[in-house]
Amino acid sequence: MAPILRRIVIAAAVLAALLVVVAVGGFLYLRLGPAGGVLNLFADGQRADNFRALHEALPSHPVTAGGETWAFDLDERPLPERFVFEGEERSLSDLLRASETTGLLVAHDGVILHEAYYQGYDQHSLATSFSVAKSFTSALVGIALDRGQIRSLDDAISDYVPELVGSGYEGVAIRDVLTMSSGIAFDEDYARAGSDVMRLPLRLFVLRQPVADVLGRLPREREPGTLQSYASSDAQALGLLLARATGTTVAEFLEEAIWRPAGMEADAAWGTDLHGQELTYAFLAATLRDYARFGRLFLNEGRRADRQVVPAAWVEASVRPGVTAMAPDAAFGAGFGYGYQWWVPDGDEGDFLAMGIWGQFVYVHPVHRVVIVKTSTDPDYAGRQRETLAAFRAMAACASNCP
Repeated sequence: MAPILRRIVIAAAVLAALLVVVAVGGFLYLRLGPAGGVLNLFADGQRADNFRALHEALPSHPVTAGGETWAFDLDERPLPERFVFEGEERSLSDLLRASETTGLLVAHDGVILHEAYYQGYDQHSLATSFSVAKSFTSALVGIALDRGQIRSLDDAISDYVPELVGSGYEGVAIRDVLTMSSGIAFDEDYARAGSDVMRLPLRLFVLRQPVADVLGRLPREREPGTLQSYASSDAQALGLLLARATGTTVAEFLEEAIWRPAGMEADAAWGTDLHGQELTYAFLAATLRDYARFGRLFLNEGRRADRQVVPAAWVEASVRPGVTAMAPDAAFGAGFGYGYQWWVPDGDEGDFLAMGIWGQFVYVHPVHRVVIVKTSTDPDYAGRQRETLAAFRAMAACASNCP
C-alpha cells in the first residue's frame, strides 16, 4: 500500500474510532446524566420511580426542615366509596386505580383521617409535584411583597430581572405574571413534542442553557392583562424575580420563610437548571404530609397557630379568580378559574387547589376544613381533573359530616 494511501486509511480509522467514542459517550451522558432523566422522565412503567427520585437524578437545592414540627393528630376513618360525577355514580377505588395514585392524604382541621401509599411510595417518600410548585412560588412572592423586597405588584418584572429586558416580559406588571396574563408567547401543549413546555427541559439539560436566557428570548403575542393563558414561563419568571428581589436562592428563601416557620417535618428539594436557578414552574419534591401542611397554612389564612407565615391578605387574593378570562383552548385546567398561581373550581363551594400534570394536587376546602393531597402518575391527568375534583368534594363533605 502506498504511504499516502496508508496515511489516509489510518486517519479514517482514527476518525471512525473517535466518532464511536463520542457516540458512546454521548449516549451514556444522555442516558445516565441529567439529560437521561429528562428523556425517560414520563416513560410508561418508569414514572412512579422517576417522580420519587427526580430530585436525585437532576440537580436540586435542598430545603431543610428545622424547629418544632407542626403535628397532625391521627384518626383513621373510611373514605366514601362512591361519589357522583356528571350525574353518574362513580367508584373512588376505581378512580384511584385508574389515575395511578402514588399517595393520598385527607386531613380535617389538623387531623389525618386517611393516609395511603401505592407504587412503592411511603410516608417518607419525596414526591415530585410539578405545577403544584407554582403555588409555593406565589406564596413566596406574597411574603417578599409583605417584607418590602418587592415594592408593588404593579412594578414591571423586568425592573427586577435584567435578563428579561428586551424580551416579551419587558414592562409587564408582576400582577399580570402572577395571573398568567403576561401576554407571553409560550405553548403549554403537553401533547405536542415540539411545544415550548416540552422543549424546555431539553434546552435546560441537553443544551445546558440557563433558564433566564430561555425566558429572555420569549416574544409577546398579546397585550398583558387581557387574557389568562396558562404558561409555565410565567411561574419561572416569578422565580427569577424572587432570586433577584431577595438576594438568595429560592430554596433558601422557601426554607427560611415557609418551611421552618410552618413546621415542616422533612427536608425537601427544589430542582434547578444546570446553573443553579430553581425551576419554579415545577420540580419541587416533598412528602405528602408537608404538602398537607402547606395546604393547612392556606386553610388557616396563612397562619400556623399564632404565627402569620403567609400574609392573610395574600392568601385571600391568591385564591380569587383573575378578572380576565382563561383562554378557552387551555390544554391544562380547562373549566377552572385561576388566581395567583392557584386554581379555583367552578361553583360556590369556596374550594381551591394547587394542581400539576400527571395528577398532583393540594386541595383545600375551607367550609369543610379539609386538606387533601394526591400524587399520581396518571397518563390521562387532563381528562380526569373534573372527576378528581368531584371525588375531593365528596371526601371533604364526608370528612366533616360522616360518622
